[in-house]
Amino acid sequence: MKPLLMKSPARRKGAPRRTTGSRILATSAIAMSVAAFAAAPTASATAKNASSVTTITWWASPISTSGPDLRKVLIADFEKAYPNIKVNLQTAPTDTDTNRADLVTTISGGANTPDVFMGDVIWPGQFGAHSLALSLTKVMPKSFFSRFASGLVAGATYNGQVYGAPFFQDQGFLYYRTDLLKAAGMAVPTTWQQLQTDAVTLVKANKVKYGFVWEGDAYEGGTCDFMEYYADTGGQVLNASDSASVLNVADVTKVLTFMRGLVTSGASPQAVDTFQEPEAAAAFQDGDAAFIRNWDYQYAAAQAKGSDVIGKVGVAPLPTFTGGEAYPGYSNIGGWNLYINPHSKSVSADTAFINYMTGTAAETVMATQFSEIPTNAAVRANPAVARLNPPFAVLAKTRLVPRPAQNPNYPKISQAIYTNMNSALAGSTSPSKAASDMASQLSAALGSSGL
Repeated sequence: MKPLLMKSPARRKGAPRRTTGSRILATSAIAMSVAAFAAAPTASATAKNASSVTTITWWASPISTSGPDLRKVLIADFEKAYPNIKVNLQTAPTDTDTNRADLVTTISGGANTPDVFMGDVIWPGQFGAHSLALSLTKVMPKSFFSRFASGLVAGATYNGQVYGAPFFQDQGFLYYRTDLLKAAGMAVPTTWQQLQTDAVTLVKANKVKYGFVWEGDAYEGGTCDFMEYYADTGGQVLNASDSASVLNVADVTKVLTFMRGLVTSGASPQAVDTFQEPEAAAAFQDGDAAFIRNWDYQYAAAQAKGSDVIGKVGVAPLPTFTGGEAYPGYSNIGGWNLYINPHSKSVSADTAFINYMTGTAAETVMATQFSEIPTNAAVRANPAVARLNPPFAVLAKTRLVPRPAQNPNYPKISQAIYTNMNSALAGSTSPSKAASDMASQLSAALGSSGL
């Protein structure tokens, strides 16, 4: 859920992204090495030659939590390229669910601002179905969509229309303490079962306080974690048309049994059912955990000033249940898109802004100075960018799984998943009962209507 700052995600409540942690700033040498590659895109003649100044409002949650504000850095660069467009930054809630609710109220009420808003990758279905976002297919040239990495545009599409421009991507990784594994003679675990065993061993040997920390709270981030385990069983939540549930209760029971077992075995702390990104990250960065499942920003955060594990962190794909050829496991797709308010009075300026923010210049700044995974395929393929952050080297090795967000009722679908997952994790409901309740609540969510 990389996830923004999710407090909720520890950052946002959802996605898990984000609890975006601190970022590693690129050195001047690296910046120079990508300078030629990241030449600013040519501004349209209309935007550059306009005689009057247009002001647009950008609704965006904080992206970086230390150092320069990435939003302000990008705005300053954009305004230099487009001197006749000014951007008013409106800070959005870091909790994804609160963020979404505020926008739904504002836009459904007919407000023409914010003009552009940064929103979760799971919003296209709901926002497209309820006319809460403008179809970019209708206002952007077809060539615009070819700049993005494979699969991202499809994830931003609902009913044949693209509603969000992929801004930055998040996905889950396994981070581990290299010093602890080396001292114990342990290899990086490739199966969930081995991760559990190793975590328990390290805790019982008093080598570390917690074995494995992750996001188990009842919020969007919990859905992200659940989907990674569930996808590894071969399970799906919705059918091909995203209209009906195909949730496999037996497989869900197995997943919830394993997740609960992480707690009862001592591999994960009892309080993991209250952990969002910030809590998990704090435990890892304070040196209290051997393993953590978190988003791409975690590596940079673990190397930042104040961390107790600087130089002691490795990154790998998430494990699988079966191992062997099935490794690696699945990583949930998180991230944020840029959407246009359908009531905006400045669509031409809005599209210029989105074009710039997803172009090579802005995307290179995000990747090199703030450790965000770029959505722009050319930037992602640039070796100078890829060398900056170890998680980038793992990208090609991971298998991605989306959440079932193409259905307009996704918020209720996700709630059915994370509330029951959390109930089983906390031990208040048996895994089998929680799986059954998840299935029935999922069916009810699919039959509901409205926002």
